[in-house]
Amino acid sequence: MVGRGSRLGAGFGSVPPQVKAVIWLTCFAGLGVGYLITYIAAYLPEIGLNSGDVGLIIGIMSVAAMVAAVPLGLLSDRIGRKKVLLFALVIFPPLLFGFALTTELWALLILAVIAGVAEGAFLTAWNALIADQTTLENRNPAFALSFLVNASATGIGAALPFFFPFIESAIGWSSQSVHSMAFVVIGLANIIPPVGVFLELRGYHERVRERSEKHAMLQSRTRSNLIRFSLINALIGLGAGFIISLIPTWLFLRYDVPDSLSGPLIAVSSITMAFASLASTRIAFRYGPVKAITLTQGLSTIFLVMVPLVPGAALASIAYVVRSMFMNMSAPIADSYLMGIISKEDRGVASAINNIIWRLPNSITTIFGGMLLAAGFFDLPFYITTVCYVTAITCFYFIFKNVKPES
Repeated sequence: MVGRGSRLGAGFGSVPPQVKAVIWLTCFAGLGVGYLITYIAAYLPEIGLNSGDVGLIIGIMSVAAMVAAVPLGLLSDRIGRKKVLLFALVIFPPLLFGFALTTELWALLILAVIAGVAEGAFLTAWNALIADQTTLENRNPAFALSFLVNASATGIGAALPFFFPFIESAIGWSSQSVHSMAFVVIGLANIIPPVGVFLELRGYHERVRERSEKHAMLQSRTRSNLIRFSLINALIGLGAGFIISLIPTWLFLRYDVPDSLSGPLIAVSSITMAFASLASTRIAFRYGPVKAITLTQGLSTIFLVMVPLVPGAALASIAYVVRSMFMNMSAPIADSYLMGIISKEDRGVASAINNIIWRLPNSITTIFGGMLLAAGFFDLPFYITTVCYVTAITCFYFIFKNVKPES
């Protein structure tokens, strides 16, 4: 953990070289995720899909991630995190190629299922893999670096549509052709991560749970902390589903903002929160992880409720960017904190369960959020989300204020 007189660079300097290498290799996946988010939430409504269809696609993706997470989490505890991570990275390029080939709703729903499985595999293995290779002293910087790199890459991917009108004018391609070609190019780039991660981790030997071991799926310490943490996280997911994933859709329906502009907005949001996460290690050191999470998420909620209240797309976008900065500043602190309050042997399945419990309500409310937008209720989703956030943040502080990370 970074000391008071330490510099942030020194904090990142404490991250193991192998962890740094894997973090940088996975940034290509972040490019794909950022572009995919903008494509689904902003471009698909432009070509005729209604917000209900968009909510359904995102919801199906969340359900697939949720269903896949627990078996993949158990598998990661049995065969090792790196194999599950490699599985996620291997299926990502063909997934992107699939999105390049179709805009039919039935096909997009199938691709959403595959994307959800890939996301479930990645999230299940990723946090546990970083936690297994770090200690209490350097885990916060490791998670901060991971968040910085991947959020920046996601932001760059989301910004790509800004350049599409210029490409269309220069070479005479249609908008759909340019969008499809972007998937092909990013898909080719994503061949690098599985190859690079395989080579980087080929000498890394994980301690996995043997089949003959008699061991409860979750130790008592893990079970107690995980249930409380995940139920609070579920309330965050419940609220987020109503609007957060649908912000580009909301901007298009409310202010007629196309993906060439909402994409860069998502990019600015991602990159801003990525660099804001640089402060997460110092905030966690100064206030402790629980107070740091409570503070940043609380500030985020104030700006969230401002988004539908301020006049015009520009001010709404600024409020959303500030909201994202504060909310996601807490993400690396929360990831590190959760890995520290559960037993090492349970990290894979614990990550999976936490992901599932967040995804279950989120996948449902995203569908309802799309329906609310389609019905013309542009403000209500924000207020529902705010109530959920305030309740969750308050519960988190009072439940976990005396729970310290141990491993």
